[in-house]
Amino acid sequence: MSLFWRIFLLNAAMLVVAAVLLLGPVTVSTPVRPGEALAVGAGLGLMLAVSAFILRIGLAPLGRLSRAMATADLLRPGGRPAATGPAEMAELIGTYHTMLDRLEHDRASSTARVLSAQEDERQRIAQELHDEVGQTLTAVLLQLKRVADRTPGELREEVTLAQEATRGSLDEIRRIARRLRPGVLDELGLVSALRALAAEFPAHDVRVRTRVTGFPAPGDDDPGAPPSLGHETELVVYRVAQEALTNVARHAHASHVTLELRRVSDRVELRVIDDGRGIGSAAEGAGVRGMRERALLIGAELVVGPRQGATGTEVLLRVHDEAEGITS
Repeated sequence: MSLFWRIFLLNAAMLVVAAVLLLGPVTVSTPVRPGEALAVGAGLGLMLAVSAFILRIGLAPLGRLSRAMATADLLRPGGRPAATGPAEMAELIGTYHTMLDRLEHDRASSTARVLSAQEDERQRIAQELHDEVGQTLTAVLLQLKRVADRTPGELREEVTLAQEATRGSLDEIRRIARRLRPGVLDELGLVSALRALAAEFPAHDVRVRTRVTGFPAPGDDDPGAPPSLGHETELVVYRVAQEALTNVARHAHASHVTLELRRVSDRVELRVIDDGRGIGSAAEGAGVRGMRERALLIGAELVVGPRQGATGTEVLLRVHDEAEGITS
């Protein structure tokens, strides 16, 4: 029964009862007697209680919908209210579900385009840094070497310092280029790229341990090896690990970090665990939201929360075999 007819019939029933009482043997004296006032008050209270009960039941789906709309997050799909209740309510909730589906699809499409453009721009900048700036610094370094060979002894130390500064700048340019677009990911695969990422961890006072389980070693052509990840999925896993390690270096004040990649049954899991101060009640920043957006692109699940049983933070990325990007 629709909500309109429920409310209409309820009001009609109360009006009919009131009319029957007025036309029936029940009378109210003037002045009103205490017993008559009590009977009228009890009847009014009963009708109000029945009205409130029916309206609460009829409007309950609207309350659930309101709470769902207030807590909806396109980066965390799920938790939708059931399309139950009167016909109008069920239709309204169904329309809300359709709207969420469309918004999630549009956001995923736009995010995919933005991240694709971002990766292309990263690759272009990395290529220019490597080809233009890197080659220029290499030429400067060679020129300084020739100058150092002809420089008198009292000036050679200064030229040597300039050489070291140029060499350090060249190494930094190469490191930035690798972080922008990891060539090792395209050439040697995800496992080697994650090991290289851990080896280049920016905080030198933090020990990073890498564990890989269920993945073949680079160059292993064993036909019985588990399925590999597609390029899109490998890039998402790498970027999530990169952002997680960056957050540890900037905010965690940790002394140990574990970077783990493993295959378990029907999924692949990436874990980044630190023993730092934890995230506490801090709101999620742009880095974590960026990780969630990347995870949604391949249908993966991202969980960021406190470390179980100890202080610190754990970032867990679950990629199921049916997710986009995993190939046999």
